[in-house]
Amino acid sequence: MSLLTVKRQQGFSLQYALLITGSVFFLIGTFLFATASGNVDITFAQVIDAIFCEENCQVSNLQQKIIWEIRLPRILMALLTGAGLSITGAVLQSVTRNPLADPYLFGISSGSALGAVVAMALIPAAVLSITFGALIGGAVSVALMLILAGRSASHVERLLLAGVAVSFMLSAFTSLILYYSNPQIAAQMLFWMMGSFSNSQWNSLVMPMTMVTIGFLIFLVFRRWLTAIQAGEESAHTLGIPVSRLRLMMLIVCSAITAVLVAHVGGIGFVGLMIPHICRFIIGNQIHRLLILCLLLGSAFMIWVDVIARSLLENQVLPVGVVTSAVGSFFFFVILKSRSKNEFD
Repeated sequence: MSLLTVKRQQGFSLQYALLITGSVFFLIGTFLFATASGNVDITFAQVIDAIFCEENCQVSNLQQKIIWEIRLPRILMALLTGAGLSITGAVLQSVTRNPLADPYLFGISSGSALGAVVAMALIPAAVLSITFGALIGGAVSVALMLILAGRSASHVERLLLAGVAVSFMLSAFTSLILYYSNPQIAAQMLFWMMGSFSNSQWNSLVMPMTMVTIGFLIFLVFRRWLTAIQAGEESAHTLGIPVSRLRLMMLIVCSAITAVLVAHVGGIGFVGLMIPHICRFIIGNQIHRLLILCLLLGSAFMIWVDVIARSLLENQVLPVGVVTSAVGSFFFFVILKSRSKNEFD
């Protein structure tokens, strides 16, 4: 290895370390800002006191309750949701080598939403049943996608088309259930499907945190195989990597993460599409670095989306999915335009 190559690698590693450090500080600043913002004015000093101070704190009991019982669970749920959807989007784009892949494109979110809606309609106010229903729905969507793809499941194009077909089919069943449901229950389910962190509590953070952590560790363990698939299936087969089994396993893990998140916060689209593209533009295609940056920037992005949803209208909270869809549709349009321009150049 030449001296010039070593210097370039050291420079890139230093740049990467500075980027991750800056992303961590940005996430911390976003977290503190979101905790301080709201209808009740709370300063940054009071936020820090409420979190770390034990005696002689400069924060009232009311402010303590607002921070610990309302804002912190909501912000942490937004953080976990952004992180989980971002890393699943990055992995799906890597294993399919398709820049437009995300949990919605494969029907995973639609299946999870259908399972959760069925659980809400049959057993209202049972959080465990909603989570279980979302997991079953996500598993069914993956199974249907593989059945539709048939023997061509190893071909990415056939798999993507099957995912789109499953997504539309399961969304139709969800709409049918909403149509025949009680109007009050239908209104609650419709608001939930648009995405919201309003009902977040400390005990509801356990399952999302567990699934996102386990999924992230699995992705890191198989980072070399994922990197090999990015270079092409033929190269991966040459290295002895079971591409089909790896792709299936990644789909199952992504389905589980998405299902748990959908069960707790509803449908939030385009996050798994946008954040990996932004991170890939900044850091490149190395999967382990991409995943870490997606984890940080996805978390910060979703917290900011929640702040905007709470602040945009006075005395009213917008569904989070409305904000992400508005931003994501524009981002989707930009990607399509850039790809079409590159094809003609």
